[in-house]
Amino acid sequence: MRRGGARHAISAAVASCVLLAGATACGHGTDRKASGGAPGAASARPGQVVGLRLPGVGDRMFSQVPTDTRQAVVVYGEGPDSPDSLVVLYEKQGPTWYRTQSWAGHNGKLGWTTQHRIDDEHSPVGVFTLTDAGGTLADPGSRLKYWYDDNAYATMLNPEPAHAHDFDYVIAIDYNRLTGAAPFDWNRPDGVEKGGGIWLHMDHGDGTSACVTVPESGMKTLLRTLDPVQHPVVVMGDRDHLSS
Repeated sequence: MRRGGARHAISAAVASCVLLAGATACGHGTDRKASGGAPGAASARPGQVVGLRLPGVGDRMFSQVPTDTRQAVVVYGEGPDSPDSLVVLYEKQGPTWYRTQSWAGHNGKLGWTTQHRIDDEHSPVGVFTLTDAGGTLADPGSRLKYWYDDNAYATMLNPEPAHAHDFDYVIAIDYNRLTGAAPFDWNRPDGVEKGGGIWLHMDHGDGTSACVTVPESGMKTLLRTLDPVQHPVVVMGDRDHLSS
């Protein structure tokens, strides 16, 4: 990858979501079309009671969850070097957390890191807000601000068939990005070397270079459920880091 200038900024932003089995990327474009999410708070959803804490999330990680957060997507990585994850949606009613949905998913090919760098093929451990969504398909009813653009998320070159729909729906993970911007925005407030362009997006069956993936049904559920009024976050990492 060439370093320096605008070419470096674009290449760095694109590289963070390059998927492993084909030449795919987070995408870019100039025609940025946005639509607002559905108004109002999320309605009560029945689910399994899990108590006053998010299961498997220890004191250090749980202390990073904002006190006003009432929706949390917890990504339980199977191991520090594993690309396999369990993705669980929790919602809070009063002081009590409920487990409402879960899906098998994937994370970075080489697992997890607390010091994410561009191109390291690890997903960053941490607690991050979820504020912006989008995709190559029209808004399916997202409560988050939805940035539709069928070109901006287009893959580089000709993707492998297995990756053709990876970016049909995406939710930006607020790691080294400007909130309130399109997921494909190239700005990196902490510098391009710390990576960026890390999303929840459609699963393709194996590890990514940093993103987290869930099946299409999961992406639609998350888009229709996560509500900015509830201050949603993603809590992500391997199980050992999560429990710390």
